Amino acid sequence: MASQTSPFTKEQLIPQEEKLEVYKNKGQLFIGIPKETSYQEKRICLTPDAVAAITAHGHRIMIESEAGKYARFSDKDFSNAGAEITKDTKKVFSCPTILKMEPPSLEELEMINPQTTIISALQLKTQCKEYFQKLATKRITALGFEFIRDDDGSYPAVRALSEIAGTASVLIASEIMSNNAEGNGLMFGNISGVPPIEVVILGAGTVGEFAARSAVGLGASVKVFDSSLTRLRQIQTNLGQTLYTSTLQPKTLTKALKRCDLVIGAVRGKNRSPVIVTDAMVQGMKKGAVVIDVSIDMGGCIETSEVTSHDKPIFTKHDVIHYCVPNIPSRYARTSSISISNIFTPYLLHIAEEGGIENTLRFDRGLRNGLYFYHGILTNKSIADWFDLSYRDINLLIF
Repeated sequence: MASQTSPFTKEQLIPQEEKLEVYKNKGQLFIGIPKETSYQEKRICLTPDAVAAITAHGHRIMIESEAGKYARFSDKDFSNAGAEITKDTKKVFSCPTILKMEPPSLEELEMINPQTTIISALQLKTQCKEYFQKLATKRITALGFEFIRDDDGSYPAVRALSEIAGTASVLIASEIMSNNAEGNGLMFGNISGVPPIEVVILGAGTVGEFAARSAVGLGASVKVFDSSLTRLRQIQTNLGQTLYTSTLQPKTLTKALKRCDLVIGAVRGKNRSPVIVTDAMVQGMKKGAVVIDVSIDMGGCIETSEVTSHDKPIFTKHDVIHYCVPNIPSRYARTSSISISNIFTPYLLHIAEEGGIENTLRFDRGLRNGLYFYHGILTNKSIADWFDLSYRDINLLIF
């Protein structure tokens, strides 16, 4: 009996799932890392070790000369790790993928080619409508790393930088409180026969937890205030010891502020940090006490706070020393760079493994959460509401 010829070719008979697998190619990345131009931004997104790991997989990385200078990574370190070094800023911005700490400025956006992918912080509160209109014109795909989610629902980049800010706030305070600055000459540390320093921490999130961990480790007496009982319970569990914790009750808080030597403000709100400590409360504090307002980049949670800089970080009001520098992690540029690099590297390798950003966004919900522009279309509702722009649901665009 003659064999019956099939009306289909062999390729057409491959099941759909296998067909997808057949055509899936690993993508080759070409990443540009420009030198940061934002005021007092000293960090870099990838360390030489991370660059070596990425280039070992066959990807290209172009870094602007001296981009790692403040994090104490030399051009030679990056070159030895496999990166291409150039002094031509335009050449770096012409790469198909741009990796930055701060969002690109309007001048930098001019240098970027259409259809480029940008991965950086978004810093929504510092942006203007023109920035998003420019992204739309150039049909840019943009991810804000502070919105990228992990499998457990946490935000890894935010947490990493919050850990640094929390620990740093105690280290900075100990410096200010010594006689070097205008402090009271007090030392952190449980010295025999000397009453310990009293610290009040506002907010029991990641910043509050790491500030408490450092302060307790140095022997201080710590009181943590937060509006959420769950977070207060969580901070005790995470620190593995009993702390003085209280909900935000004005009478209790005022009493604690009168006695304390240091206040660390780490309260965040949805749009602006709520003011927890009033001007009158600050007036009632000890002479020479220190206020560190970590939430100053969100408006500050202490009424007397005013933005200061790394060059001139402190001012005195009502005889209380205030430190209100936004972007505290930039003061520890190398540690922050290593921390952020640890987060970026697996994501970049994952994107390449999946065949590029398009495929990865299709299947990785955590990464998709960080997306706010897709080929020039705004996909983030909060940005759309904030700047009165129209947006589209990303799930309707990529499936």
